[in-house]
Amino acid sequence: MYVLSFLVVVNLVIPINMPKIGEEEVQAVIETISKGPLTNALGQGPKVLEFEKKYAKFAGVKHAVAVNNGTAALNAALLAVGVKQGDEVIVPSFTFIATAEAVAFAGAKIVFADINPETYTLSPEDVDKAVTNKTRAILPVDLFGYSADIKPLREIAEKYGLALLEDAAQAHGATYQSKPAGFFSDAACWSLYASKNITTGEGGVITTNDDKINENLRLIRNHGEKEKYTSVLIGNNYRMPEIEASIGIIQLSKLSSFVAKRRENAQQLTSILQRSKRLKLPTETEANQHSWYLYTVKLLDGTENERNFILKELKQKEIGAEAYYVNPINTMEFYRNNYNSRKLPETEKAAKQVFSLPIHPNVTNKQIEYIGKTLLALL
Repeated sequence: MYVLSFLVVVNLVIPINMPKIGEEEVQAVIETISKGPLTNALGQGPKVLEFEKKYAKFAGVKHAVAVNNGTAALNAALLAVGVKQGDEVIVPSFTFIATAEAVAFAGAKIVFADINPETYTLSPEDVDKAVTNKTRAILPVDLFGYSADIKPLREIAEKYGLALLEDAAQAHGATYQSKPAGFFSDAACWSLYASKNITTGEGGVITTNDDKINENLRLIRNHGEKEKYTSVLIGNNYRMPEIEASIGIIQLSKLSSFVAKRRENAQQLTSILQRSKRLKLPTETEANQHSWYLYTVKLLDGTENERNFILKELKQKEIGAEAYYVNPINTMEFYRNNYNSRKLPETEKAAKQVFSLPIHPNVTNKQIEYIGKTLLALL
């Protein structure tokens, strides 16, 4: 019912992503509003605690700390591992701004490293070259829903005594070496924004196996308060409301079916697009499974103008294709002026050549066929 009404509003365009909300989520919100509480002074209401317990089980870790958005998750995680002014944090430039922004807000220096052209995630080889005696943490991103190569990054972190945080905002349902994304990091930061594989509207979570990081996170999300009016460290208001948590509980129970449909759509689209030799298509292995947040292709030997022309034509044909991160963070004015950037050739290529296609659970098999054949015709 809710999906159909949305499609009418957007004139049957196939959007790049959209939430899949059902009657169960609506009833959960009504129940929370009716019975309360709506929030908790320490951010630990009954729905939040239930959601955290279930999310920790999903992520295969001891702790999950719910917050009010994915950026808050990044901010809190950096503070929880002790990143401070004067430290350096290595991040990719080919990602959403929040990854670097959180480092800036922690007062640390952003150091950009290049990406692996096969996965678009942080290159361990380039990270190793970027480490200095001021480096405090590494912050890779599981881009488009595929996990960063965490094992070699873990080895680099241990070699230099660094914290390894993971921006898993797009990775709900992804695995790395057969474990859930984020499992091998000191802490993983997740977004529950409306476009993600599961959503609470806004919202975020930090998962960790580290008891001390968990303790710090619970203080940081509520002004550093261990109990009411007793702050023991600097924090902020990152609390998740009970309404969001009630939606999250239901959405989490549906995640496996959502990812299964995304994978089905991805496989169908691959079977069509593999006829073209002009595209590099996304792949996965048995151990490293994609969350299929976005189906991202690279236009081989293509120019930025050609990529943009294809996007324009797809949109005219009601296919909500998008090019993400066309301006890498290191090229944006504030970051260009304040952080000296090393050369990032693979980042620059990807920004000009890749684009993403809709495969979310609301996309039908017939629409997938239409998307694939339309793109082939353009190529």
